[in-house]
Amino acid sequence: MRGKHFFLFLTFLLYCIVLKAQHYDTVSVFNTPVQIADVVIKAGWDVNAFIKRVKEDTTFYKAFRSMHLASYQQFNNIAVYDKYNNVIANYSSITRQYKKQACRFMMTDERHSQGNFFDKNGNYNYYTAKLYDYLFFTKDTVCGENDWVAGMLQNRGMGKMEKSKYELKQLIFNPGSKVAGVPLMGDKANIFDDNEIKKYNLRVYIDSIDGITCLVLSIKPKSSYAKDVVYNELITWFRQSDKSIIARNYSLSFKTMVYDFDVNMKVRLKQFGSKLLPEHIIYDGNWHVFTQKREHVKFDTYISNVSFD
Repeated sequence: MRGKHFFLFLTFLLYCIVLKAQHYDTVSVFNTPVQIADVVIKAGWDVNAFIKRVKEDTTFYKAFRSMHLASYQQFNNIAVYDKYNNVIANYSSITRQYKKQACRFMMTDERHSQGNFFDKNGNYNYYTAKLYDYLFFTKDTVCGENDWVAGMLQNRGMGKMEKSKYELKQLIFNPGSKVAGVPLMGDKANIFDDNEIKKYNLRVYIDSIDGITCLVLSIKPKSSYAKDVVYNELITWFRQSDKSIIARNYSLSFKTMVYDFDVNMKVRLKQFGSKLLPEHIIYDGNWHVFTQKREHVKFDTYISNVSFD
């Protein structure tokens, strides 16, 4: 198993109104019934169409691509922990992305580090830090980008890195889909498959987040399958006004003889002008692979002062 390929996979795995009166959709797109809140039934929601939208939605992916079209300020905080949960290294910075006509570039206003976050040559000592850099920073001027998403999730380039990027996009922006290439996991990440979805409880209900009314799909494992699944939780908030995703919670864990991971991520989007962009991302990942040192890293990213040309 190639270490870099595996690390790309696991690193990015990014109180509601509980209604006592519930109904079950027994003719859903799954063989497993879906628990539906009374208020959803009364609103006349087509649950089959809604869950189909969950599987096919691209607004979450578009929000991340729209970051390439904006100027913004970004606050970055990364902490590395030992096995006793003590911080052994950390890094914080304030960066700014500038968008000028068809190009963007980034500058660092402030940066601080402690511990062995960097080696003596200024390179990252931790793989999660390298991936954070890959996801959020750009060192060169980049031009000619767009936020089109039609067919982009299916694009798969040549080479190992392009293959890993494809898998990353599937996990982050199309969670619950099948991701090939991760050893010993089989189809466990493909939670919408009939053989996997029966292991989960699905609920559809109304909730509000940041004052915005949303339709929520909650997917959590049944107690009898808790040790036989990859997703501990997958909750998605769809804005009621246009069904765009504005928040998602992920919790994934898996353990084999050669690797284990426990990853939690929360992503919140915000409307800036006519576009949705990520505003706040919280990540907590603890993972280990045979022959490599365990990494437990948390990061907190906040984006503000967004503007467009």
